[in-house]
Amino acid sequence: MRKVILVPDSFKGTMSSAEVCSIMSKAVRLHFPKAEILSIPVADGGEGSVDAFLSAVGGRKVRVTVKGPYFEDLESFYGILPDNSAVIEMAAASGLPLVGENRDPGKTTTYGTGQLIVHAARSGCKSIIVGLGGSATNDGGCGAAAAAGVVFRDACGKPFIPVGETLKNISAIDISGIDEAVAGARIITMCDIDNPLCGPNGAAYVFGPQKGADEALVKVLDENLLHLAGIIKKELGKDIKDIPGAGAAGGMGGGMAAFFGSSLKKGIETVLDTTGFDHLLEGAGLVITGEGKIDSQSLRGKVVIGVARSAKKAGVPVIAIVGDIGDDIAGIYDEGVAAIFSINRAAIPFEEARLRCRDDLFLTTDNLMRFLKASGNI
Repeated sequence: MRKVILVPDSFKGTMSSAEVCSIMSKAVRLHFPKAEILSIPVADGGEGSVDAFLSAVGGRKVRVTVKGPYFEDLESFYGILPDNSAVIEMAAASGLPLVGENRDPGKTTTYGTGQLIVHAARSGCKSIIVGLGGSATNDGGCGAAAAAGVVFRDACGKPFIPVGETLKNISAIDISGIDEAVAGARIITMCDIDNPLCGPNGAAYVFGPQKGADEALVKVLDENLLHLAGIIKKELGKDIKDIPGAGAAGGMGGGMAAFFGSSLKKGIETVLDTTGFDHLLEGAGLVITGEGKIDSQSLRGKVVIGVARSAKKAGVPVIAIVGDIGDDIAGIYDEGVAAIFSINRAAIPFEEARLRCRDDLFLTTDNLMRFLKASGNI
């Protein structure tokens, strides 16, 4: 085997994508010591996304002090890739782990994420990837916009920085003062959910409770996001309410589209584009991908399907190694996946399987490599 590409998602709750790559690589190397092995850990936009990109393509981490979820100073970071594009994970400035038990999406802000965007743009990054995931916020991205120079005014004309509980006070939005460097950058938002901004499937109702919102606050936050959508449509001429993904990260998806002119893309699409996956496929004999569980939901554009569709065009076979296999997966084979293998070798419950998942991943990959080596077909 001349060249093998490893491009798995994380196995949620057990192994990061970088760790999965490392384990798979050891098993492949054991049987094909001369093979070129390319590892592309997949980032979904949440915590660890910057490290995943840096691991995949190289680059450096930039550390900067910004405002945290409650406007406190904290040391955050973003990544700069070899092509001078930036990767930002909003979890590094506005993430749920940063608030601990003090969860209140009515008062938290994305201001620090906006500061990271401004810092990257002013540092000369003309392309900026912003990963949404793991947020503690529900401000529709208004905090990030304010950090970049967008001015929000109340009914008296007084400027203020809106948070989830005060979005209803926005009467006017002025984007004329947005930072020039930010305005000149191409911003891509990684967003792996398709929830609308508000309503029963929107940001507040679906994600608010895990951020600390009770039933009453969820209702307020949802109504406030609806108000925000109305003001944005009136002031900026953009209708974001029903954009798929607008509800990501407390409405940050909608805010990125409205205030930054950003496109919302699936995480796997962003990763494959950034790493030049189509070019890397040249000369490859096999692609190994995977995720924690593969099922009918995977067909909505998750990692395995995104990888398979690209590899299929290049005529490179794809094998998926996963934690669990669900029902109704026949369509996945049609997308270019040649075979699917579960690492749950002992057929035991997840709480038991997770304790041995690393060994099982290695042994499953090792078993597959033994067969390929014996068959001599790859």
